Amino acid sequence: MTPPTIPSPQATRLLGRRGFLMGSALGATAALASMAEIAHAAGASTARRMPIIFIGHGSPMNALADNAFTRRLAAWGRELPRPTAILSVSAHWLSRGATGVTVQTRPKTIHDFGGFPQALFDIEYPAPGHPALAREAVGAVKQTPVIATEQWGLDHGTWTVLKHLYPKADVPVFQLSIDYDKPAAFHHAVGRDLAALRDQGVLVMGSGNVVHNLRATDRGTPDGPKASRPWAQSFDDAVKAALAGRDDRALIGYEKLEGASTAVATPDHYFPFLYALGAAAPGERAKTVYEGFQSGTLGMRCLQFG
Repeated sequence: MTPPTIPSPQATRLLGRRGFLMGSALGATAALASMAEIAHAAGASTARRMPIIFIGHGSPMNALADNAFTRRLAAWGRELPRPTAILSVSAHWLSRGATGVTVQTRPKTIHDFGGFPQALFDIEYPAPGHPALAREAVGAVKQTPVIATEQWGLDHGTWTVLKHLYPKADVPVFQLSIDYDKPAAFHHAVGRDLAALRDQGVLVMGSGNVVHNLRATDRGTPDGPKASRPWAQSFDDAVKAALAGRDDRALIGYEKLEGASTAVATPDHYFPFLYALGAAAPGERAKTVYEGFQSGTLGMRCLQFG
């Protein structure tokens, strides 16, 4: 059997870039045309301030699994205040030289992987979009121009976890891409800009994995609280310690943490964590919602701020 595949960071970012090239003019026009709608939405909102969350999403197969991780997601969804919309920053929407936000009314479910059972491809997550709040996100980001686009949807970094958090798919969802050309500090700063959406009832969600190196997993290893390799455990422990002191500088400079060179072989799954960290106010402590490992070295740490 051919091993399951997920597109590499390079392949995925080209998909994102192609979407921007096709959708940028449309997005700019739509953003300008919707100013009145945005102002109305902002003025009408009475939503409570939302927390920030980060989810270690692991394998797409978690969408079908009944395990400790997915059961915790289901319980977490019942504990969280109900959002007006969810803004997802997923490891699986990488762009190059641009940041995009999806503005569809009905975002499609993207099955961006291969070699998995047909049952996984059959899953649809038909959550609506929220164009007005998505365009507020476009305006909220000050670090870089942001492009409104309809050329993406909900990738598996988003829908495989929302399927457990909000199984009815009745909360609007939109996504923001990760400009893979930018350094860690940029992603943290964009997260800080996105914090303004919290008062509009938007749940900002980063979805990746703090420890992620698919070439160094131990497949077949049972899920557990500890990693099967010292480098994975060391890096996860270092992140946990830095979070306890809200040492954002150390977390932005993650390359200096013990085990980083192997634990973060490529930063695509780490960057969503920085968006969540940046969106959290400096005084907000991280609550650990779930911690442990799948496939031996895949860190499933989940966090909530606020």
